[in-house]
Amino acid sequence: MATPSQHDLRHQFRDLLAREDCFFTASTFDPMSARIAADLGFEVGILGGSVASLQVLAAPDFALITLSEFVEQATRIGRVARLPIIADADHGYGNALNVMRTIVELERAGVAALTIEDTLLPAKYGRKSTDLVPLEEGVGKIRAALEARIDPAMSIFARTNAGVLSVEDATTRAMAYERAGADGICMVGIRDFDHLESIAEHLNIPLMLVTYDNPELRDRERLARAGVRVVVNGHGAYFAAIKATYDCLREQRQIADGQLNASELSTRYSTLEENREWARRYMDVSE
Repeated sequence: MATPSQHDLRHQFRDLLAREDCFFTASTFDPMSARIAADLGFEVGILGGSVASLQVLAAPDFALITLSEFVEQATRIGRVARLPIIADADHGYGNALNVMRTIVELERAGVAALTIEDTLLPAKYGRKSTDLVPLEEGVGKIRAALEARIDPAMSIFARTNAGVLSVEDATTRAMAYERAGADGICMVGIRDFDHLESIAEHLNIPLMLVTYDNPELRDRERLARAGVRVVVNGHGAYFAAIKATYDCLREQRQIADGQLNASELSTRYSTLEENREWARRYMDVSE
C-alpha cells in the first residue's frame, strides 16, 4: 500500500472534522506505531509531547524536549505515516515568534494538525503545569500560528485547560481563539458532559478533548452531538511498549522480579528524580 502524501492526509483529517462523528486517537510515538495504528483502522494518531520527551530523552514532561528534537521525531513518523498525525506542540516552544517557527518546522515534518496551548511553560518551581498565559498572549499565538502556516489544509487547534478555569473563563478563552481563526479548540480537564456542553454550546468549530479515559466521557454519540470530533484517551500504547521491553529483557536475563507496572517503570527509568533534584537545587528560591 502506497503512503499517502502529507497534503492528502491533511485533507483526510479535515474530512474527519467535517463529519458528525467522534474519533479516538492512537498514540503514535514512532514510525512503526503509526503504521500499526493505520493498519488496525484508526482514523487519526497523535504524537504527545510527554511521550516524545520520554521516547527521545527518557525525560519527564517538564518542557525539556526542544523543538528540533520534537520535529525530528515527528518527521520520522510523518515520512511513512498512513493516517493523519496530530502533533502536541505544547506552548509553541516560546512566545508568538517561536510559535511561528514551530508551525513552519512541524508543517515540513508532515503533521496533519497540531495543538498550541496557552499553558505557562516551563512551569514555575513547585507548581503543576496549570498556570495559563494571559488571554491576549494566547490569542496572539494563534494568530501568529495561522500567519506562519503555508498549507491551509493543516489544522491548527488552540488548546486550553478547562479544568483550572471557571466555565465562564473557559468559554471566553475558547470563543476568543475561535474568533482568532483557530480551526478547532482542544480542551483538557473537562469533567463530564454537563461541563462540556456548557462550553460547547457557545462554539462553532470542531472540538478535541484530552480525557485520560475519563469514564464520564465515553459516550461517543453524545460527544459527537456536542461537537467533539477527536478524543485523546492518553498514551497507553507507549506505556505498554515500555512494559513489554522491560519484561522481554528481564526474561532474557532470567530475573524473577516482574511485578512493576508501566507507570512504575516509566518513573524508575526516566530522569524524573534527577530533574526533581536539580529543580530543587537550582530553581527553589524559597530557601
